[in-house]
Amino acid sequence: MPIYEYRCPRCDVFELTRGMGSAPAEEDCPTCGQRARRRISAPRLARTGTAAFRLIDSAERSASEPRVVSGTPPAPGRSAGPAYSTNPLHQKLPRP
Repeated sequence: MPIYEYRCPRCDVFELTRGMGSAPAEEDCPTCGQRARRRISAPRLARTGTAAFRLIDSAERSASEPRVVSGTPPAPGRSAGPAYSTNPLHQKLPRP
């Protein structure tokens, strides 16, 4: 359903959702009740700059273009880094 904008002479601009082509030229303001005229505004055809669009786009893209994996994941409970320290002071510490 399209969103129509109305401008109240006393308040500000407000939006109403109506069926396509069924929005009247004037509508009562929800704040003060005065008659407000419908405005001509730019259509919102796409919201490509929003975070929600980027999330939806990446989810759709992952179905046909999954990320390439270059190796196996590390085993659970093991760290990916070295098991020892290269600091010479750590060599003097007692070992378990």
